[in-house]
Amino acid sequence: MIFITAKFRVLPEYADRWPEVVEEFTRATRAEPGCLWFDWSRSLEDPTEYVLVEAFRDDEAGAAHVGSAHFQAARRTLPPHLAATPKIVNAKVSQEDWSLLGEMAVDEG
Repeated sequence: MIFITAKFRVLPEYADRWPEVVEEFTRATRAEPGCLWFDWSRSLEDPTEYVLVEAFRDDEAGAAHVGSAHFQAARRTLPPHLAATPKIVNAKVSQEDWSLLGEMAVDEG
């Protein structure tokens, strides 16, 4: 899979509304057949920083995402809300889902 983590620094006036700003983009991306997950989190230390964790099945799914109409629309509509260019880590990972963190295993029985 393609595993991507991106940090978005949002202008302070949009920080509380960021989930609304990205709602359509998020919904459309999650509906893509090759999208495994697309999840936003907000930093506990910096309320203007959001972290996006996303994964796509393979290169083909990643290319379909970048070529989609909703991605192209986001390229136009999201930057005016940002304080800086997002930072990204993009890696191919040989798995298809999250692994369990064995060092913090929970007895669920």
